Amino acid sequence: MAASMVSQAALRGLQLSSSKHLFLDKFKGYRLSSRRWLNLQEYQSKKLMEQSGVAVQRFYVADTASEALEAAKRLNAKEIVLKAQILAGGRGKGVFDSGLKGGVHLTKDPTVVGDLAKKMLGFNLSTKQTPKEGVKVKTVMVAEALDITRETYFAILMDRSCNGPVMVGSPQGGMDIEEVAASTPELIFKEVIDIFEGVREDQALRMASNLGFKGPLERQAADQIKKLYDLFLKVDATQVEVNPLGETPEGQVVCFDAKINFDDNAEFRQKAVFAMDDMSESDPTESEAAKWDLKYIGLDGNIACFVNGAGLAMATCDIIDLHGGKPANFLDLGGGVQERQVYEAFKLLTADPKVEAILVNIFGGIVNCAIIANGITKACRELELKVPLVVRLEGTNVQEAKRILAESGLPITSAENLEDAAKKAVAAIKK
Repeated sequence: MAASMVSQAALRGLQLSSSKHLFLDKFKGYRLSSRRWLNLQEYQSKKLMEQSGVAVQRFYVADTASEALEAAKRLNAKEIVLKAQILAGGRGKGVFDSGLKGGVHLTKDPTVVGDLAKKMLGFNLSTKQTPKEGVKVKTVMVAEALDITRETYFAILMDRSCNGPVMVGSPQGGMDIEEVAASTPELIFKEVIDIFEGVREDQALRMASNLGFKGPLERQAADQIKKLYDLFLKVDATQVEVNPLGETPEGQVVCFDAKINFDDNAEFRQKAVFAMDDMSESDPTESEAAKWDLKYIGLDGNIACFVNGAGLAMATCDIIDLHGGKPANFLDLGGGVQERQVYEAFKLLTADPKVEAILVNIFGGIVNCAIIANGITKACRELELKVPLVVRLEGTNVQEAKRILAESGLPITSAENLEDAAKKAVAAIKK
């Protein structure tokens, strides 16, 4: 089943995480919040797949050069691939500050793995997706290298238009699915999965055939597809993307590389999975914000934004920019906020040396404005706020909130609406 609507469905799901932040493109140097999207290293994803019976390369994980050498010997493979484990892409073309080029190395001599690992572990690897200084490598994966005679693409993802999961596949793997969908949309195939029935036998075989697997490999690929769906359900994934799902000269169907996205709402029942979340490469401020269930993105401006709701946060960033200012962050309180979260949010904002003013923009629907006001006054007093503070409050219990602020005796500038707030925040910096 191939059509332009299928391509759009695939792209919509696969580009979800990037499209969430398109509004920030004009603000240079933004950092994406890491808390709301579970980050797993490559070896962790492979372990989850292995535990579900999905065919992956044999591999070991090492934290020291001696462990890497021992792992290479244990594999007893014709060829070995050594991969630095960081979350950023582009590892193969990266450079270490040890002088080693490339975060992925192939070798047929297991004895050189230890020396290669020595130049990786403890050193920073810089790629096109890391900060300029790179990311320190603490772990390497030592895996059996397999030849690939053919590469295909396969994914299972949630699609709103289908009210559930869909399988998306293409015989053109090993490249960006977006490029395939744009240039040859007839090579994108889709199967809607009935959430009650799961992946039917005929669907799995049809997808395997569409991916170009023939003879015994078709049956083998269909089995892998069903196991990937079992994994999708088991870990409460929103997407399992395998690129490539490859065919080897020995007649094996293997998942060579995979990306798994998880439903954050399922954290309460996926504690083992979420405990693997690697926060070591995250911005410390973003990690601290996550502890208090705050959604934070750091920007390069000097006006801190303290807002409830992603839409309101985007509008606040835009209107500050419109009036000649630059937002220093995107901080979303969300609903059900308590005084302590307000206090912790102020701690985060005031700790940023770039911040020269703070704009609070709250529309209280679920949020009680009085709780926000109490949190603001507590934070101002205990943190001895040194920068101008502009507050715009509307909604639930707003009159009580305004009374709390007015009687606080603190130098807080009130605003009537969002535009008024933005103008006052920009003006406060220019004074």
